Amino acid sequence: MLAPQLKIVSGGQTGADRAALDFAIRHGIPHGGWCPAGRRAEDGRIDARYQLRETPRAAYIQRTEWNVRDSDGTVVFSMGPALQGGSREPVLLARRQGNPLLRVWRGGDPEAHAKKLRRFLEDHEIKVLNVAGPRASEEPGMYEFVSRVLVEMLTDLGERPGG
Repeated sequence: MLAPQLKIVSGGQTGADRAALDFAIRHGIPHGGWCPAGRRAEDGRIDARYQLRETPRAAYIQRTEWNVRDSDGTVVFSMGPALQGGSREPVLLARRQGNPLLRVWRGGDPEAHAKKLRRFLEDHEIKVLNVAGPRASEEPGMYEFVSRVLVEMLTDLGERPGG
């Protein structure tokens, strides 16, 4: 069973980050991670319901680096195969640090993506998963895509979505 073994961390930005954190909250999966000083995100201050710690600086790169550093592996979501803007950073940081990395983009079947993510978690014995990807304004539909893949992953594991 996944939920008791996994913690999801993310930076709290709109889009992929929030989808992962909201998914964790809905399904009783521990969550956390680092966010910029002031709990800064594109839509204002990050809500306190997200159990995030603030970095000393307001720079997004610091929270990205610390979330990669403090996790067992990183999954980076995107709508297409090419990464835009700040979504390149977690890939570069994971490679530089030698941490397991998985890229998932929208092309294809969400169920296949979910199986790929599950294999990634199992193969690398990931207990703390960093979820990253574009903010909502950069790639509309990102929140829904990440949510769908994560719910499919629970379904693939035989757990009940919506729990």
